[in-house]
Order: sequence, then C-alpha cells, then structure tokens
Amino acid sequence: MSITSSFNAGVAGLNANAARLAAISDNIANSATFGYRRAEADFEMLVIGGSGGPGSYAAGGVRALTQRVVDQAGSLVSTGNALDLAVSGRGMLPVRDMSSLSTDEQELLLLPTGAFRRDEEGYLKTETGLLLLGWPTRQDGTVTDNPRDSALGLEPVRISTIQRSVDPTTRISLGLNLPASATAAGGAGADLPLSVEYFGSLGNSERLDITFDPVVPATGQSNSWTMTIRDGAQGGAVVGSYTLVFDDTASAGSLASVTALAGGAYDPAEGTVAIPVAGGTIAVNIGRIGVADRMTQFDSDFMPLDITKNGFPVGSLVSLEIDEQGFVVASYDSGLYRRLYQIPLVDVPNVNGLQSIGRQAFKLTSDSGAFFLWDAGKGPTGQISGYTREGSATDIAAELTSLIQTQRAYASNAKVIQTVALSFAVATLLPVEISCCVRLSPALMVFMVCSATIALLLVRMEDMSISPNHAPLTLFPERLLSDASGSARRAVPSWNARATLGAGG
Repeated sequence: MSITSSFNAGVAGLNANAARLAAISDNIANSATFGYRRAEADFEMLVIGGSGGPGSYAAGGVRALTQRVVDQAGSLVSTGNALDLAVSGRGMLPVRDMSSLSTDEQELLLLPTGAFRRDEEGYLKTETGLLLLGWPTRQDGTVTDNPRDSALGLEPVRISTIQRSVDPTTRISLGLNLPASATAAGGAGADLPLSVEYFGSLGNSERLDITFDPVVPATGQSNSWTMTIRDGAQGGAVVGSYTLVFDDTASAGSLASVTALAGGAYDPAEGTVAIPVAGGTIAVNIGRIGVADRMTQFDSDFMPLDITKNGFPVGSLVSLEIDEQGFVVASYDSGLYRRLYQIPLVDVPNVNGLQSIGRQAFKLTSDSGAFFLWDAGKGPTGQISGYTREGSATDIAAELTSLIQTQRAYASNAKVIQTVALSFAVATLLPVEISCCVRLSPALMVFMVCSATIALLLVRMEDMSISPNHAPLTLFPERLLSDASGSARRAVPSWNARATLGAGG
C-alpha cells in the first residue's frame, strides 16, 4: 500500500542522509590532513516496479553512493624539509609498505604526497611505514632502461648513513698559450713546465707533470713543440708524448697537426689525447685542428689560461634533495653532487577508480586500469616538488553548507516516518472513541513527532483531566473541544464508559 511505501521511503532517506553525513564528517575531520582526498555521497532514486492503476503511487526511496574524489587534489604547501614531496599536477609517487621488505609481497601503492625521512637503515620512508621507490642510477647519473608498465625495476630508495663518494677524474682540458718566439731560430730552447692535479679511482689526489719543449731550428721558425706527460702516481713515468705543430698562416695560432710519440692516439673530432694513468684513462683536451679554442701559439708569454678537470676527492654525505625530474641528488662535503635514484610518477586511466587504503595511500583496482611509469614532467604527469606537501582537498565552507542541507533532509525524512507512524496509530491501534478524540483535538498534532504509543498515552491523560475523580489537567484546553457554534461541550464519554467500551473493543 502507498502509506507503507512512504514509511520505507522515509527509512531509506534516513539511511542515505546518514551516509552523506558520515562523508561530510570525514571530510571536516580531515580538513588538516596532508594528501587527503575528500569523500562524496551521491543519491540515486529507487523505483518500485508494477502498476497499481491510475491514481496510485508507491514510493521507492533513495540509495546513497559514496566514492573518493581522487582527481581533486589540495593546494601545495611549502615546508622546510627537502624530502617533503608533492606532485604539481597529475601522477602519484610509487611506494611500498615497510613490511614487504621481509616478504615476497611487492604490491605497488600510490601516494599523492609524503614526508620522507631516512631511517636507521637508510631507507626513505614516511612515519606510517611507506617506502619510496625509484630506479637506481649508473655511476654517471643516468638510468638504465626499465619497463614502464611494471614495478619490477623499482627498488626502495636507500641511502647509507655513512656513505662516502669518489668521483675520479676522467677529463682534463688545457687552455694555454705557448710563446711563438720560443720556436724561432736563436731561441733559448728551455722547456715550459705545467702541473695539473687529478683524482684517482680511490679519491686520492695525484698530478700530471707536463712539459712543453720547443723545437728550435737553425733558421726560420719551426712552430713545433714536444709535449711530454708524466704520471706522479706511477713514479713520474712517461704516459704520453706528442709533437704539436701550430699554424702560422690562415688559421694562425691554432693546431696544424698532432703526432703521437707515446700514449694514446689523438682524436681530431674531440681534440683529445687518451692518457693512461694509474687509476684508468684520462682524456686530455688540447684542442681541435684549425680551431684556436684550447692550446694556441701566439707571440706572447707562456700563459695557462683555463685549466679545468672533472672529479672530486672522497666526500661525506651532507644532504639529499629531489629535483623536479624526480632525481634523488646527494650533496657531499667535497662539493660533489651525484644522482643516486630517479623517482617516476605513476599514472592510471581512471584515478577515481583507485581504492583508498588509509595513510593517504591508494591501491590499483580493475576500475582504475593498468598503471604506467612516467618520468616526472613528461607525458600527462606534473613535476615533483621538494620542500612541499599537498594540503587537504576539503573545502570547509562547502562542507558546512552541505552539512546544513543534510541535516534538514534528515529531519524531513524523520518527520515522514513519525507522520506515518501516527497515521497507523489512528487507523488501527486506537479505540474508536480515542480516534474521535484525536480527530477533534488539534492539540494532539503538536505531538505528531511522538510515537503512536505516546499519542495514546496523551489521550488517556486527557481522559483523566475530565474524570470527576481526578484533578483537572489543562493539557488540551476546553476550547479545542468546542463545537461549531462555539458552546463548550464534552466530546468524549465518561472514564467508566470509555473503559467499558475499551474493554469491550
């Protein structure tokens, strides 16, 4: 019947608004939670099938559908910790639970923001035990090719607390000028010395002793020099010897030819010679043929102008930072900066299909679709921001507005249930004379919020007020029992009569 469906619809309305109220309460409670993505409750109408004929209608009610709105992120908040990470755009950080280190479980989790710290074992993790994942780099800071649709190449980022770093020298560049007058007839023929420091494979400081001997002709000018290189780490052994001839015509001052007498060959494309030292090989850049950019010969003094090298001695770890491309960059007290890991960003086709598992983390589901690992800032993903956290996505003003609306809807559904309950009481539960009293007593309508049982009790109390054996009560004023002419009358029989009728009914 329609009135029964009204009762069921009211109960469904209470349940739906209770679910919405729970979502609003959760959002407000997490208004200061970093990385929180708000919950949302939508309503869906329920329809009861069948037809009762013209003029009839059965209420179906409503159902609440709740979901986590993952694609609506909060604003970014600056912090003072370099390892506080957030994503300025699409994508999430790959993490794993700390407990998975001791098991074979390798479930990939997604985190929108996190405050990472190094623990006693060097792992970067949050206070809730989520490990940051990344790809380890090579010695030169580059990353190997890894599968982008699998987490197999990802490793927990681990930085040793006593880490030392060595960056051996692999390249030296000699920018200097040799005096042209030294290669002219009658020149003194004295060699010109130069010492250059380099760092070995163990971080030890060594040096290359380089001498430039001019070739002095009997007449004219040779424009030729002999460059000899000795390695201090090998007791001064000669590791390279070259004849350098300079041009004095169209490309005056630049190298015209380089002839290797000992050591590695000259590479004209790069302008370098390969020098075998104790810890490996060093490419010494002396300049390209016909280009006066490194070693030159002009009629001037011997001037070492620009002597540079790469490499650093042994250094201790000072700090860690993560750049916009997701590289974990270690800084050492030797002045060295080294890339240790690259943190990719995880993206899925439907981020709202991700399942929230607490700790602001999410897991993949069939609704979210398969994931893909992007370099930060590439494809659809944003950049990784250090010294930053993502604030809560809760809008307090909007939630309070929804709270007021939900409260009104909840109270309205409760009113429906109370009205239906009182209607049941009038139709089926009350004796005939009480039903008449209810219909004739508008004051009872004030108590429609009460149950049918309480309504019956109030009628009994009114009976007591008109009984000669009881003190009069003013619960229902006499004027409410007056007839249409305005003359007061008793609308109900005496107590004993009603009791008799009640017993007989």
